[in-house]
Amino acid sequence: MDQIAPMPDPYAVPLEQIDFSDARMHRDDTWRDYFTRLRDEAPVHYQKDSPFGPFWSISRFEDIVAIDSNFKDFSSEPQIVLGEFPQDTEMFIAMDPPKHDVQRRAVQSVVAPKNLAQMEVLIRSRVVEIMDNLPVGETFNWVEKVSINLTTQMLATLFGFPFEERTKLTYWSDLAVGTPEIMGGEACSDERDVAMAECLEAFTRLWHERKAQDSDSFDLISLLQRDPNTADLVDRPKEYMGNLILLIVGGNDTTRNSLTAGVLALNEFPAEYDKLRADHGLIASMVPEIIRWQTPLSYMRRRATRDVEFGGQQIKKGDKVVMWYVSGNRDPRAIENPDDFIINRANPRHHLSFGFGIHRCMGNRLAEMQLRIAWEEIMKRFSLVEVMGEPTRVLNNMVRGIENLPVRVHPL
Repeated sequence: MDQIAPMPDPYAVPLEQIDFSDARMHRDDTWRDYFTRLRDEAPVHYQKDSPFGPFWSISRFEDIVAIDSNFKDFSSEPQIVLGEFPQDTEMFIAMDPPKHDVQRRAVQSVVAPKNLAQMEVLIRSRVVEIMDNLPVGETFNWVEKVSINLTTQMLATLFGFPFEERTKLTYWSDLAVGTPEIMGGEACSDERDVAMAECLEAFTRLWHERKAQDSDSFDLISLLQRDPNTADLVDRPKEYMGNLILLIVGGNDTTRNSLTAGVLALNEFPAEYDKLRADHGLIASMVPEIIRWQTPLSYMRRRATRDVEFGGQQIKKGDKVVMWYVSGNRDPRAIENPDDFIINRANPRHHLSFGFGIHRCMGNRLAEMQLRIAWEEIMKRFSLVEVMGEPTRVLNNMVRGIENLPVRVHPL
């Protein structure tokens, strides 16, 4: 993939010449017009060629809901990405019932309301520490000092992971969602394999240490150990690794990039910032609006289990089907003024970022809680988090990430 040249003009070439898997449209933040054209002209679109092979694109909100809710015709096995997740992993997000249901139930207790309530106090203490140490009056990278810092601290807290080694969690997460097509060839794929082996080794050691302590901790590993369905998960390394990656990536990307996107959105829509200053109670509805507006994961992939007619098109058994959440979240047929950031929408959770059906993100309330706490503490301290320059976005067709956002905070 060309990582330098820009994408072609979305309306200057035939639709069949556009590669909707090309990560440059996300890096360059030019994706909107491509998907507007797709929704209008070919909402169920077959792309014959891509670095990932041929696939169907589903771009309208209601069509995505229909596909996402129909696991019998559109399977999550063996992958939910266009490329490949790390080898030797089995995660329930890439499984169908009944195996999916058993595995999901086993880890669902991790984000049960009582556990979230216990986590909140500790998470807030981490947020407070970060916010109190920001360099007031200086320009700094919000992603580094807040989004990554906060996310790695939260992940370390949630896993009971060694705090001084917490940056490994972000490293493993970033490699897990990369592909050779995006990262730059097989050498990067080899790096990922090595990193995933290190991840499994570290968490296997952590499992045994935690088991020996026999504590009543509410960290994720201890909760898994106490659940009879996952008490022996460490002895099933493919499943243990798969579920670890799922929890790490889920806890990393949604929160990290939504924390940054919220700052960006409020600066792009200053009237909404005024609303927030006037009423901090709007944080509750702003959080899901941030997650919709950013859409941290651009898509999920399915595989047709049989020949299916959908949207007037013939989808063949075995075809890849990509649900473009990033497009559905900007579909004016389902969401009024979808390109606008509106923190007091009547139904802010009406979005696709967490998916639908049996695979709806089980950590959605945890992600929202973390963002809510962060913005509650931001608004207690700062009248403005001012964006001082253009953001730098990552080259990835699945994770809509931001690497750098220069900001300056203004105290109350």
